[in-house]
Amino acid sequence: MTQPQLQGLDINDVYTGMKARNVADSTEKLSAAHVTIAGAGGLGSNIAIALARIGVGHLTLIDFDAVELSNLNRQQYKLSQVGMDKVTALKQNLQEFNPFVTIDTAIVEITHDNVADLFADCDIICEAFDNPAAKAMLLDAASEFFPHKPIVMATGMAGVHSSNSITTKQVRPNVYIAGDNTSTGAEGLMAPRVMIAAGHEANMITRLILGHSTI
Repeated sequence: MTQPQLQGLDINDVYTGMKARNVADSTEKLSAAHVTIAGAGGLGSNIAIALARIGVGHLTLIDFDAVELSNLNRQQYKLSQVGMDKVTALKQNLQEFNPFVTIDTAIVEITHDNVADLFADCDIICEAFDNPAAKAMLLDAASEFFPHKPIVMATGMAGVHSSNSITTKQVRPNVYIAGDNTSTGAEGLMAPRVMIAAGHEANMITRLILGHSTI
């Protein structure tokens, strides 16, 4: 019986080949994990790509915004996707990177009233907003509805300050915050530092999936 193929290659060879450079004994845990990402902008799009590439098995993307030209200096979208819903465009891109990941999308604004429903099924909550008030709202709601569920957040990634000022801190047993905790979006946001902060978030999420709950 002929095996299904992807890009002219045996599907099983594609799957195993994509995992060949992952950390040993990580594949099963990553494949079983479900991460919900709140926001699909500079942080969220970069985090989603990192997690999809390593094989996190289930991602849920939530955002109500559309791709704009001003997003293209730091967000993982293409010029051809301007005008598309961000989560739709991001899902399209992720499926090209890793077709073995289950990707759900929700085009909705996250509010205190829908947090309980939107994040009920995930193992880890990822905050990727660019609005400080929205960040605080999600933390408050998550603390109320899911007091023990890990939440990974970010604050402070603007400008062209030193990369070394971006760190990850564990501020509660289940709350982790990446960034410099100082710089604000008013001074401008560009790909390098946003991607560094997103990398911190993605790495912390990966550590949590693999059983490392401290920084």
